[in-house]
Amino acid sequence: MKLQALFQPRSIAVIGASRREGSIGYMVVKGIIDSKFEGAIYPINPKADEILGIKAYPTMQDVPGEVDLAMLTVPVNAALEASEDAGRKGTKVLAVITSGFGEVGRRDLEEQLVEIGQRYGMAIVGPNIVGILNNPAKANASFSPYLPYPGSIALVSQSGALLIALDGMTWIDKIGISHMISIGNMADLDMADFIDALNEDPNTAAISLYVEGLKDGRKFLDAVKRSAKPVIALKAGTSKRGELATASHTGSLAGSTKVYSAAFKQFGVTIAKHLDELFVRSIALSMMKPLMGDNIAVITNGGGAGVLATDAAERYGIPLLDPPQELKDLFAQWMPAFGSPRNPVDMTGMAARREYKGAVLDALKHPWTDGAAVLYCETAVTDPQDIAEGIYEAYQEAGATKPVVVSYLGGERALKASEWMKSKGVPAYFDPDQAMSALGCLRDYGRYQAHRETSTFMPFDDVNPVKVGEIFAKARSEGRLDLSENEGDAVFQAYGLPVAPFRLAEDAEQAVEAANAIGYPVVVKIASPDILHKTEAKGVKVGLSNVEEVRQATAEVIANAKTYKANAKIDGVLVQKMAPKGGTEVIFGAIKDSTFQQTVMFGLGGIFVEVLKDVTFRVAPVSPQEARKMIAEIAAYPIIKGARGQKPRDEAALAEALSRLSQLVVDFPEIKELDANPVMVYEDGLLIVDSVIKLQ
Repeated sequence: MKLQALFQPRSIAVIGASRREGSIGYMVVKGIIDSKFEGAIYPINPKADEILGIKAYPTMQDVPGEVDLAMLTVPVNAALEASEDAGRKGTKVLAVITSGFGEVGRRDLEEQLVEIGQRYGMAIVGPNIVGILNNPAKANASFSPYLPYPGSIALVSQSGALLIALDGMTWIDKIGISHMISIGNMADLDMADFIDALNEDPNTAAISLYVEGLKDGRKFLDAVKRSAKPVIALKAGTSKRGELATASHTGSLAGSTKVYSAAFKQFGVTIAKHLDELFVRSIALSMMKPLMGDNIAVITNGGGAGVLATDAAERYGIPLLDPPQELKDLFAQWMPAFGSPRNPVDMTGMAARREYKGAVLDALKHPWTDGAAVLYCETAVTDPQDIAEGIYEAYQEAGATKPVVVSYLGGERALKASEWMKSKGVPAYFDPDQAMSALGCLRDYGRYQAHRETSTFMPFDDVNPVKVGEIFAKARSEGRLDLSENEGDAVFQAYGLPVAPFRLAEDAEQAVEAANAIGYPVVVKIASPDILHKTEAKGVKVGLSNVEEVRQATAEVIANAKTYKANAKIDGVLVQKMAPKGGTEVIFGAIKDSTFQQTVMFGLGGIFVEVLKDVTFRVAPVSPQEARKMIAEIAAYPIIKGARGQKPRDEAALAEALSRLSQLVVDFPEIKELDANPVMVYEDGLLIVDSVIKLQ
C-alpha cells in the first residue's frame, strides 16, 4: 500500500530542480513535463521562482498540496537535510537519485537516510538510481530521455545505466512496459518489496528483474512465492564467489550461479540467461496463460524453420511428440501431398491464410494439444499480414485458452505483421529459437503452478533436536567448530538418517570389543575433529574380517594420523559396520549460503563428486517431493534409475533422507557446512558411512 504513491502518484516533487540545461535536476523536471504527467509538479529550488514554466518552491514545507512522490537530486552533502525536509512534509515515497552513498563505502549515510524514512513513515527508493518510469501515470521521473513502449511488463533493475539503454530498446523491439524502476543500492526498499507491490498493480502482468545481488534471499523467495504474477530474472555476476570455505565438498561446489539458479527454479522464478531472453520470456509470460501440458504442435511453412524449432525444443526441455493419427489427418487437409502432418507440421511454402488458419484452429481445438508454435518464412506468394490475421482468428475462435507463440522470419512486411501480432496480445519473435524459449518458460511456469502445493514441506516429528543441541554444546565447550565423525553420525541418527552401526574405541582392545559386538566385516577410521578428510591422512582401513586385522588397523590409523597432523586431537578410532556391497555412492551436503542461508546439495558421491561435480542444490527445507526433483536433475540420474540391467535404487528413501537433512540444517542454522559422503543407496534403503559437520 505504501508504494501506491509510486505507481499512481497524484503529485511529484523534484528536490534539487534546476534551470541549468543538462543537469539532473533539469532533466527530471523536463522528463515529467514531456511525458504529459497529469498531476501536480513541484520543483524545489530556493533560488528559482519557476523552472521550465512551472512555479518553484524554496522548500518542501512551502508546497501547497500533499506530495506522493519526491525525487531527490541534490548533492550527497545536502541529501540528508533535504530528506528530513521531505519527511516533515509527509512525503509518501522518496526516490533518491543522488549518488555517493553505499556504492562508495558510505554505508553510514545510507543508514541515516533509512532512519529518516522510518521516522516519518516515508519509503525510500535507492539511493543511486536513475529514477522511475511509469507509463500508466504518464510520469518519466528520471533522467532517461522518454517513457518506454507501453505494455504490461514491469522491469525492476539494480543497474541504472542498463535501464536507460533498455528504455530505448523497448521502442525498437516493441516490448510493452508498465513500469521501469531503478532501485540502486536498496538501502530501504528491495526486490522483494517491489515484487509484493507489483503483484497488486493492475497495470502489470509480469515482473521482470535485473539482479546483481540480493541482500536477503529468503525475503526475496517469500515474495516470489506470494506473487500471483510470473517473475522473470536475469542474474548478473554469476562467476564463482572469491572466498568460500572449502572444508567440505559442498562448500567448494556451491558457487553463486548454482545456488541462485537452484533457488530461482525451486520457487518458480523464470530464469533468463541474457537480455534478449529476459524480454523474450517476459513477453510470453505477460501475454499468455501458462502451458499446462507437454503436447506442443509446431506448425510451419518451411522445413528449415521446423528443424531449428525441433533443435530448440530439446534445448528448452520441450518434448516434441507425434500427434495422434486423427489430428495428423486433420493437418493433412491443409497441405499438398508432399507436406508433412507430423510434428513439426510442414504445410510447405504455398501455405497462405486459409491453410494457416485451418491448421492452427484444428490444433488448438483438439484435446491432445496443450499449446502451439506457429512459424512463418516470408515468401513472394504469401502475405505476412494476411497470414497473421488468419492465425489470430484461429486463436480467438479456439477460445484463446491455450498458449500460442509465433515466429516470423523475413523482411519489413514480416516485421510489421509480427508487431501487429504483439499488439493483439500474441507473442511474436524473429527466431524459432526465441519462440521455443517462450514456450519452454510457459511450460516450466505451468508445471510449477501445478505442483507448488505438493512441494510444501511438512516437518518430521520423530527427530531429537535436544540430542543435537547437546552434541553441539559439547564441541563448543571444548573450543571446537569441527565435529568428529562419531559426533556427526550421532547428529544424523537424531534426525532419523540411517547411519551404519558404529562405536567409538579409545584403543585396540576396545576396537576389538566393538567389532565383535557390531559384527564383521568392519571399517576402522581415525576419530579426530582435527582430521576431516580421513583418506588423505591414511586414516581408514576397510574390509576387516577378524580380531587381528582390527588390532593392526587400529594401530596403523592412529600412527598415520599422528604423522599427518602431529598436534591433532585423537579420540581413538571409529569402528563401523562395513556397508554391504552393491550400493551406489551418492553425497548429501549442506551449506549456510550468504544469500539464501540453509541450502542442501545432492549428487553422485565418492571421488566422482570432485571429478564430475554432478550436483544439484535447493534452499532448505525441502519436501520429499522437491527432493525427488533434485535427484532427477543430476546427469547420473539413469544410474539411480537402474542403468545397464542394474536394479533401480530406492528413490523414496533418498528423498526422505534429503528432506530430513534439510530440516536438520533449518533447525540448527549454526551448521556452516555438512557432508554425508559417501551415502550408499541400495534397492531398498540407504546407509550414511562418512560425515563432516562444521559449525559457524
